[in-house]
Amino acid sequence: MPTPINVLIVDDRQENIIALEALLDRNDIKIFSTTSPNDALKIAWENNIAIALVDVQMPEMDGFEFVEMLKSNPRTKDILVLFVTAISKETRYAVKGLGVGAVDYLYKPLDPYITSAKVDSFIQLARAQADLKLKNEELENYAMVVKNSADIICTVDAETLRIKTINPAVETILGYRQTELIGKSIVDRVVDEDRATFRKRLGDILKENLTMSVLDCQFATFSKNPISVECRVAYRNKMLFFNINDVSPQKSYENQLIKSKEAAEIGKKAKETFLANMSHELRTPINGIIGITSLLRKTPLTDQQNGMVDMLDVSSQSLLGVINDVLDISKIDAGKFSIIRSPKKIRDLVQSAYRLLKFKADEEHIEFFLHVDNEIPEYLIVDSLRLNQILMNLLSNAIKFTKRGHVKLNVTQLAKESDKVKLQFIVEDTGIGIPKHRLNDIFESFEQADDDTANKYGGTGLGLAIVKKLIELKGGELTVDSRIGKGSIFTFTNWYTVAAKPAEEAVKKATSELAPFEGISILVAEDNLVNQFMLSKILNDWKVKVEMVNNGHKVLDKLKENNYDLILMDTHMPEMNGYQAARKIRIDFEEPKRSIPIISLSAATFDHEQQEALASGMNDVLSKPFVPAQLHEKMERLLSRI
Repeated sequence: MPTPINVLIVDDRQENIIALEALLDRNDIKIFSTTSPNDALKIAWENNIAIALVDVQMPEMDGFEFVEMLKSNPRTKDILVLFVTAISKETRYAVKGLGVGAVDYLYKPLDPYITSAKVDSFIQLARAQADLKLKNEELENYAMVVKNSADIICTVDAETLRIKTINPAVETILGYRQTELIGKSIVDRVVDEDRATFRKRLGDILKENLTMSVLDCQFATFSKNPISVECRVAYRNKMLFFNINDVSPQKSYENQLIKSKEAAEIGKKAKETFLANMSHELRTPINGIIGITSLLRKTPLTDQQNGMVDMLDVSSQSLLGVINDVLDISKIDAGKFSIIRSPKKIRDLVQSAYRLLKFKADEEHIEFFLHVDNEIPEYLIVDSLRLNQILMNLLSNAIKFTKRGHVKLNVTQLAKESDKVKLQFIVEDTGIGIPKHRLNDIFESFEQADDDTANKYGGTGLGLAIVKKLIELKGGELTVDSRIGKGSIFTFTNWYTVAAKPAEEAVKKATSELAPFEGISILVAEDNLVNQFMLSKILNDWKVKVEMVNNGHKVLDKLKENNYDLILMDTHMPEMNGYQAARKIRIDFEEPKRSIPIISLSAATFDHEQQEALASGMNDVLSKPFVPAQLHEKMERLLSRI
């Protein structure tokens, strides 16, 4: 139902008002009435009166004076006035009434039909006026928005594509005055290389009668400099309505982001390549050192020589630890670090770390305590390698920075929910402590508690950074509390899933020496002379017939001439690397040589490099550095398939 029209009745006699109210009783009007012209003026001022029925003859002021006052006020000047009179119908009265602003007369005695019909027609007129007024206000507001819009807003003839109207923003954005573009083709504003596409898109809008579309292109400015714009186009009644937004700053920012992303990706790729090469170049000679150290132990040595071999082993393992730290932190930052969980005895893992470091604590005359809560389930799903890495880093740090007193490792169960338990690991020491203002810094790569810590105690400053990242990767939390000269407490918590006891694994019988491979012929591809010597010595001790080459081309040549049971192939070699050689074998050779087992001897630690080795056709990967038992196990498994 439409909003009621407000009608005012002014008559000095109450009975006349009652009669008119009875005649005008309907749902679509609201009646205000009064016998006082002064009160009527107040009502008209305070209410949105559309129609007024006014008696001509009233004692205080007559109807003509009342209407003159209505029409003189801007707020009430548009009220439609009908005079109600019993005086003569002479023309002069009608002229006088119309002259002051009335629109019609009703004559007493009132005819109900005529009164109702006239009032109805003026109600419709009042509604039309109200709608017109509202639309005019909307048009004025729209015109104000268009005029002051920061975007170019224009109308374009759909047939000629010529601009009909355009707002002042065109001068700011394109540098043209409005008058310069009226009647010109909108297509001519587009730069040459975008013009054909722009015209085609407009054609599609007209052909498919699309009500709204978005076009991206470049417009030429008055100064001939192109700018990027986004055109929102509406099509109605054979007119195209354009809202043209200058998106050059956004495009410039997007281009900068794209360039930054590309530069970052190039940098990331270069970093990964560098780390892969460094991994190979560093781990390969360490593999030789560790291997030869192992071989030396099997030769007759004096006590002094045994001590030197021990120092050599410790030094090489220390260097390997530094390299592993750098590679681990790089893999974590690159998002290429794998968490591998399986059922393990948490008590055994903790005790293993404790036993490994107990001798170091004893050497430093530091008391080393361990407590494991009996409430902790026997088997939990954990990444044993990474948990061990966390504990070893925290405990070795605690021991290193404690000159006297004790180090404690306390493992407790904080909560249990369904098949999950929350464990808390606390590593406490009475060491040198950490300044309060450096507590956050110690978890940053290459940072330590004080600038001279590395000089006094050694280390790369990567241990705690790796610990924090590992704990966060596993979904845990790490906190630290420390006081200078009093010691530190590192606490980390995490949820673990309770596991059933895994099926018993087959236990190999212990042997004093690894079993030989009688009658086996192996081709070794290795370009490092130390590793060549080490591998030859190990394989000869296992009764293996060995041939040695130093690149992939020679592998192929040897395989064409001879038969081998197995190939041990370094992946990084000059001329032709191990990946390329493996692919050639799998594609170019006939059976059975095509299926010869190949073990990659890789110094790579990145998962994608190991995957590339398998994808190239290699059967297994043995990462350098390795111990002879690892190589023996892989050889035994692959040769058993022949």
